[in-house]
Amino acid sequence: MSVLKTLVFTILVPGTVTVVIPRYLLAVGAEAAIPFGLIGALPIALGAACYLWCAWDFASAGRGTPAPIDPPKVLVTRGLYRVVRNPMYVGAVLILLGESVLFASATLLTYALLAWVVVHLFVVFYEEPTLHRKFGISYENYRKAVPRWIPRHKLLPI
Repeated sequence: MSVLKTLVFTILVPGTVTVVIPRYLLAVGAEAAIPFGLIGALPIALGAACYLWCAWDFASAGRGTPAPIDPPKVLVTRGLYRVVRNPMYVGAVLILLGESVLFASATLLTYALLAWVVVHLFVVFYEEPTLHRKFGISYENYRKAVPRWIPRHKLLPI
């Protein structure tokens, strides 16, 4: 059932954010800026793969959905959640950045950056405090071990 609810949520929310709104923001009949714009297909595909992988982990391991009204019952720390705490949002923003390149659109780039700011504020002021209340020390240990947005890389062993 979690998979079905996740599918419905994905169509309604990320689908609106990454497909419906960008389509509305683009001029009617906008076409990809070929050939350079096709470079935008890479972040779109990567972002979609990130989102779908994480949505699957929410439904299967977390026994919930990405929707705040039906969140995972178990803290999800596997898959891409081992790399950053918010890979689903990273995936959505990658899609938007890819679309801005694909359509050579400053409007979509501005929208992507605005979406990033809104998501960041949502994470900091709602999601993280909520996860802390729900999962307590498990979430705090996870928060300390895994960065919010940018993966940690150790270039030289110490």
